[in-house]
Order: sequence, then structure tokens, then C-alpha cells
Amino acid sequence: MINVLANDGISNSGVEELKKSGFNIITTNVAQEQLENYINKEEISVILVRSATTVRKELIDKCPGLKIIGRGGVGMDNIDVEYARSKNISVINTPAASSSSVAELVFAHLYSGVRFLHESNRSMPLDGDSNFKKLKKAYAKGVELRGKTLGIIGFGRIGRETAKIAVGAGMNVLAYDKFFSDTTLELEFMGGKSINIDIKISKFDDLLKNSDFISLHVPAQKNYVIDKNQFELMKDGVGLINAARGGVVNEVELVNALDSGKVSFAGLDTFENEPKPEIKLLMHPRISLTPHIGAATNEAQDRIGVELAQQIAEILK
Repeated sequence: MINVLANDGISNSGVEELKKSGFNIITTNVAQEQLENYINKEEISVILVRSATTVRKELIDKCPGLKIIGRGGVGMDNIDVEYARSKNISVINTPAASSSSVAELVFAHLYSGVRFLHESNRSMPLDGDSNFKKLKKAYAKGVELRGKTLGIIGFGRIGRETAKIAVGAGMNVLAYDKFFSDTTLELEFMGGKSINIDIKISKFDDLLKNSDFISLHVPAQKNYVIDKNQFELMKDGVGLINAARGGVVNEVELVNALDSGKVSFAGLDTFENEPKPEIKLLMHPRISLTPHIGAATNEAQDRIGVELAQQIAEILK
């Protein structure tokens, strides 16, 4: 029987799908420094990870029995993908499974930012009974998303799902992507109805200059996508959301832009230093924070587990 280690967990649906295909699924969480011994001792052929566990060259070299490395989610920057494939190890991920969940989190941060929910949720428990009127006045200048322009940097699956929600909310959409051209989105509605919306790919600088809000959906990069020069091009009072990868936004320059008022608020689900984000980010009153939970919905995890199981079964059949 082929042993599969789901080191960062897997949904019950994924477990059942793997069992149905005849695999032995192990959900023990093994510490990173103990992985080599565990994989070899337990004769693990397949290791499944999310963002917590890394699979680097050193581990690959020391675990010759590995046949598949699976990433539950999209980004594979925690895996030495090309090196693994050079060793005839299959590397798989689930790019479509979590798109809706991440896109919805983007809008959770957007709505939180424009209506001060992140600040209000901090202030009300402390001062709601003594300074209710003061707080009401402080948070009285919210804005609507309808009619505003959302710039989406990275127009793959998640970027497109984000665009669909934006259009449904009455927003205008600007999109930028190095690899995609103009595209048509299909928006599905109740009753089996749908409409098509054409989205043209914008120039990067044009998107920065003309967006009221900006959301990033790009993989890990060697350099910042948003740095000082990019902040300077943005509208005054822009809102910025990063639910992509830590390191695509210069966090020092983000704090400077927030303090100057150039950026009115930010929503961060990913950070340069995970699992210990900078304290200036954690304590900033104009940043809505989540601990890298973009794909962490029951529905997404079910889809991820089943999709991984199906890919494994197809490869090892």
C-alpha cells in the first residue's frame, strides 16, 4: 500500500477520496526537522503540504522514495519545484480550488477598510459604552465600493474571481498581467442566468494611477511589485489589499504611505515575515489583518483535498 503523508492536514473529503483509491493516508503533523527520518522510516511515497511545511533540495535528496509532492493551494514557493521534477518527482497543486475563497477574503478586507470595521472592532469593546457618540462620529465617513475602480494586479484564476465579485458589486475593473491578454468573464446568477463581461488588460502604471483600490494576485517575486515608486503613482487615499504572497509589497513603504495618508487603509493576509509579522503592521490602526487564511474555508479545503487525491490516483494508477 502506498503511504501518503498530509503533513499540514487535509479535509475529510480528501481523506475519503484517497482511501477509496487504496492509499494509506497519514495526517500526523511532523516537525520540519524530523521530516527526513519520518519519511524514510514510514516509507512515505507522497507528501502533501500547504504553506507551513517546506520541501527543499536537501529533503528531496535525502528521501529517495518520494514520488509525489503535493501543494494544497496555488503558490509553490515552499517547494523546490524544478529540482524535484529533475529527480522525476511529480509536483502538483490545486490552482482552481481556492480561488473563490481568496477572492471573498479580498472583499472582506475591502468592506472592512471602507467602513472602518477593523478599527471599530478594536475600539468598541474598549470604549463603546463610554464614548459611543465619539466613535460614531469617528467612523461616519465611510465610502461605497459601487462606482469605484478596483485595480487587480495578476489576472489568473484568483484575480478573475475577484473581478467577478467586483463587477457584481457595481465596481469598474482594471486588470494587469504579464502573461494574459484581454479576456471575457462569465458571471453566473440565480436561475441559471449569466452575462459576459469583457476585461481589457491595462498598463501597469495606468492601473496604479487610476484605481481607487488595488488588490494583488501574483506569485512570490524576487523584487517588490509595490515599492516606493509605485506608491507615488497611486491616487491619494487608495486602499491596498495583499492576499497573494508576503514580499510582493514593501511593508516599510506601506507603513510610510499609510502614515502620510497616501494609502487610506490596507488589508493584509500575507506578510514578509511569517509566522512573525512586523509589530508595526500588527499595531497599525489602518491595517485590516488576517493570518494567511485566504484558502481557509471548509468549501475550499474540501475541493483541495479531493483534487489532490484525484491527481495522485491518476499519477500512480
